[in-house]
Amino acid sequence: MNTSAGKYFFLIICFIFWLFLALFSSQLIVDNLTSGHHYANAVFYLHYIKNSGAAFSLLQNAREFLIIVSIVATTLLFLYVHNHIRNIHLISVSFISLLAAGIMSNCHERIVLGFVRDYIQLSFVNFPIFNVADIFITIGVIALVVILLFYKGR
Repeated sequence: MNTSAGKYFFLIICFIFWLFLALFSSQLIVDNLTSGHHYANAVFYLHYIKNSGAAFSLLQNAREFLIIVSIVATTLLFLYVHNHIRNIHLISVSFISLLAAGIMSNCHERIVLGFVRDYIQLSFVNFPIFNVADIFITIGVIALVVILLFYKGR
């Protein structure tokens, strides 16, 4: 799958998979939380909140701005893949798709719901509540930074 067409196909399939997983898991978890089911352990507990801002409650009520930034960021990620399709490795494509899906999952919720559904609260540290899409964004960014720093040219 080292052809350009194969890499594009892989990017789109991964993106759709991760996007569906983020949106589906959020819907499932929030439905269970709002119907009275709760989950907690030593690492995290589930607590549903409506977040009208970005990470760490920044940019509260800046919905339109965050939507635009999300669309621009995702477009730039896909343009990057397009411009480097011959040299980019599938591992980079997979993490770019994960990052883009996380961004677009939160963007979808901002457009459709007017806010992002956050529900994962860490039990062992004081940290903002987050969601699966935020996990995808964090993993995607960290992986891409590692790839850029340690595997130049990949």
